[in-house]
Amino acid sequence: MLKQTIVDRSAKAMLLFVASAVGSIALAQSTADEPAVTRTARHAQLKWGPCPAFLPKGCAIAVLHGDPAKDNVDVFFKVPGKSHVALHRHTSPERMVLVAGEMHVTYDGQQKAVLKPGTYAYGPAKRPHKAYCASADPCVLFIAFESPLDAIPIEGSAK
Repeated sequence: MLKQTIVDRSAKAMLLFVASAVGSIALAQSTADEPAVTRTARHAQLKWGPCPAFLPKGCAIAVLHGDPAKDNVDVFFKVPGKSHVALHRHTSPERMVLVAGEMHVTYDGQQKAVLKPGTYAYGPAKRPHKAYCASADPCVLFIAFESPLDAIPIEGSAK
């Protein structure tokens, strides 16, 4: 009986996986006319815009793909070396890869994480966090947001 239950669960898991894959392929096919995009943090065509006022002076954001006011947007986030990113949160989870610099990130309830180029990090939705660009050179993060881009400062927090 136990063996049959495990087989049944495995079969259900495989069906869910296949259904998900088929859905992903269908979605990918529906955007076949969309151009592929390749960018580096130093790409000449990047349009760097200002960050919200509570973030450090010299901070900039470049949209890589999507619309910041809509779901699924990818950005480069750049902060000057030796600068602090004040405690804040996002409505969306964030998936990040550090592109340049060394960044220390601390999420509430967790120990500081040290990110070096190539390091992946995941930040849960609405979880307050702060950061410090420990390198002399700017820190650049690639960040993928599931929901529209926002950064909400935590009231009363110091840098």
